[in-house]
Amino acid sequence: MGKTGLTMAGALLACAALCAPAQAQTEYRAAVLRVDTPGPLPISRLDLPPDDLGFAGGALGTADNATTGSFMKQTFVTEDVLATPGTAEAEMQRLLDGGTRFVVVLADEAMTVRLADLAGDRALLFNAGASGDVLRNAECRANLLHTAPSDAMLADALAQFLVWKRWGNWFLIEGSHPEDTALAEAYRRAAKKFGAKIVEERVFEDTGGARRTDSGHVQVQAQMPVFTQRAKAHDVVVAADHAGVFAAWLPFHTWEPRPVAGSGGLMPVSWHPAHEAWGAMQWQTRFEKQHGRPARPEDYQVWMALRSLGEAATRTTSDDFDTLVEFITGPRFELAAFKGQKLTYRDWDGQLRQPVLLSMGPVTVSVSPQDGFLHQVSQLDTLGTDRAETGCTRMTARED
Repeated sequence: MGKTGLTMAGALLACAALCAPAQAQTEYRAAVLRVDTPGPLPISRLDLPPDDLGFAGGALGTADNATTGSFMKQTFVTEDVLATPGTAEAEMQRLLDGGTRFVVVLADEAMTVRLADLAGDRALLFNAGASGDVLRNAECRANLLHTAPSDAMLADALAQFLVWKRWGNWFLIEGSHPEDTALAEAYRRAAKKFGAKIVEERVFEDTGGARRTDSGHVQVQAQMPVFTQRAKAHDVVVAADHAGVFAAWLPFHTWEPRPVAGSGGLMPVSWHPAHEAWGAMQWQTRFEKQHGRPARPEDYQVWMALRSLGEAATRTTSDDFDTLVEFITGPRFELAAFKGQKLTYRDWDGQLRQPVLLSMGPVTVSVSPQDGFLHQVSQLDTLGTDRAETGCTRMTARED
């Protein structure tokens, strides 16, 4: 073959490579639906929720999915939706009508159930905000998974540490709101489960009024010691204060000099800005660089939800909804989430198994499960409702 023939052959080969149709991109669509319910301001201005709460975690999760997806011709699109209790169901319907089949929800328990029922088998929902045990038991749904840890998981995580410290006698103070009562019940269950003893219980009544005033610390300094005096001998004060009314004021204001844990003092959380172990520092750094603030538990919980979708897309290379759901809820699913071990969803209630951080102020004090607390299947199942204890009867195969 002459030079001309070689040149023409080379040109044809180059054209074949360049002119061949590009591999089609597979798009995965999700949404983060945050439902803001009006309520009183938190005790500290440092606890005011940022405007992008949850959405920031979603942005990082989508970016992480895109990094892996770029090698697999996969793109990920996440819509942020801010709603009120009056508009949430309409927004969910809009998402469903538009073909969005993976929705991360940040809402209270009642709204989360309503949205799950509205979605039915048209979408898989991830609960990234509500910790109530009822969502994992009587009000569980087959189309609802939970990246937010449950009250039972948080209570068990703290209980293991307190028992390990040999602080077995608890003075339990609960708030007067229904969610406080539910959290207190989780602590009662945890005490019984791990051999601690609640020596006394009291209820702190929320009488209303402003939580933040110029003289707030003066009032608390006078009132809280009186409220806690003459309690039976105890090692630690455990606060059940979901509503955020009093627990932040307990440390250094109790009648007896005792540590405080639960909703104040040493707190069990899914994530904390001080967490650095198992590669978490790089996650923290990326989040802070992208959003200009430390991450909050809600951000991390949304991130895990979207990464669950990303992991399923990578492992199955499918965009079929049922295939993705089957993988996420199946035995082959594992999620790396900077907590020292792979995370999986429980098949009996849809709860994501995960270690729980025990944090106070600027440090992470410990991580549960604690050494010595064993389980026949997974040590992570020492936290929360185990298979034999579940009240969930709806985690069955999705309807066709």
